Amino acid sequence: MKRTFFDKIIVGILILLVVAFLGLATYMSYSTQKVLVSEKQDTLINEAMLLSKQTIGNYLEGLISLEQLQVRLDEFEDTLKTNIWLYGGDGALIAASNRTPESVIPQDISKLDTEIKLSDGFTQTGDFYGLFDKRMISIGIPIFSGENLEGFMVLHTSMTELKEVQDEMISIMYVPFFTMLLVVVLVLVYFSGTVLRPLSKINHAAREYAKGNFEARANVKRNDELGELSDSLEYMAKELSKLDEYRKNFIANISHDFRSPLTSIKGYLEAMLDGTIPVEKYDRYLNIVLNEAQRLTKLTAGLLELNSFDTHGPVLKRQKFDIVDVVRETQNTFEGRCEKKRIQLRLTCSVKDATVYADKMKIGQVIYNLIDNAIKFSPEYGKIDVTISKKNDKIFVSVKDEGPGIENDKQNKVWDRFYKTDSSRGKDKQGTGLGLSITKEIIKAHGEHINLISTKGAGSEFIFSLPREPVEKKDNVIG
Repeated sequence: MKRTFFDKIIVGILILLVVAFLGLATYMSYSTQKVLVSEKQDTLINEAMLLSKQTIGNYLEGLISLEQLQVRLDEFEDTLKTNIWLYGGDGALIAASNRTPESVIPQDISKLDTEIKLSDGFTQTGDFYGLFDKRMISIGIPIFSGENLEGFMVLHTSMTELKEVQDEMISIMYVPFFTMLLVVVLVLVYFSGTVLRPLSKINHAAREYAKGNFEARANVKRNDELGELSDSLEYMAKELSKLDEYRKNFIANISHDFRSPLTSIKGYLEAMLDGTIPVEKYDRYLNIVLNEAQRLTKLTAGLLELNSFDTHGPVLKRQKFDIVDVVRETQNTFEGRCEKKRIQLRLTCSVKDATVYADKMKIGQVIYNLIDNAIKFSPEYGKIDVTISKKNDKIFVSVKDEGPGIENDKQNKVWDRFYKTDSSRGKDKQGTGLGLSITKEIIKAHGEHINLISTKGAGSEFIFSLPREPVEKKDNVIG
């Protein structure tokens, strides 16, 4: 079974809490026992000193009898729950509290362990050399009269009471532990609702996008990083949807633009082969086939050029040149077409020095595409004005026609590949719908802008800018 991120967090936190609690409980148990034993030993020492002064001292001085001493020792044990053994200065047993026939009491304390020194005393915990069946706290106190050792007293008290106190102190830890555990659970629940659940939604949306379902939405409305991530993902999906739509349109358009000339070529060639077209008309139809082949070549060249733009951007060879010369050369190229449609192609330059710093060949291609586009949509006896002007450190080139114009909602689409303004695939069937796309890519590579001003029924004007002086070089710029 696959573990989720939340499962790992829960398991990790629970393990951490348990380990922390066990470690703290062990430390507390050790520390508490150490403190309680130390305090109990101090208490026994104080009790022994008091007993030595009040009772045993009287006995050693002969003020009370052995029987009276025994009674007081028994009373002392009953009151303080402390067993007392009294030895003489030679280590021999004198009396023991609440002594019974079953009591196992060493008769000579000095022989119990060679390390016991009656003049020094001792403290220890345990079963006291196996004499008790449970853990005891034992202390040995020497009794002096001046510098003479008069006796030795041993006190034993059970650690059972200390263990109960220790367990009670440790049990106090359970309250904060379970309180902390409850707080952690509440935090995890909150964390699940505010972090993990939105992440799960975002992950689900991402999987849907991977499947091609760009309509899916994460629906995480928050003013934090998760909200930004959700918005970015949905924005990406929207852009991918546009890209997918563009891909479909691209395939449909290119299929149409290739199929039309191929169908014509195939049809005319078959008609020539089967005799439908007589030999005397071959020249006419071969010219049509040649034109269709040239259209395919132009379309293929445009696609290859745009593909190179997408991969690396157009490689520019910048140099200084007079833009007027380029426009005039282009004018000469269209002289025949303009005469055929009786179009006036006029150049107006208000600048004395129209030198620009750009790629001469590609700017020539831009001007060619714009004039070619203007001629396509200009009526007979129309006018096309090419205007060159200057503003600040820029040269502006304008190409204006008297064509039908473009509706406002379609003006941004003219830069799209294969887009043609009329629904019948363009009035000029030789058009590929790639010219303006290439034009924009070239101007964009120069770091400049190209704009369209158009009014329905009043013509269109394309305006682009070029720098007069060298600009900062880019990776795809040569020169």
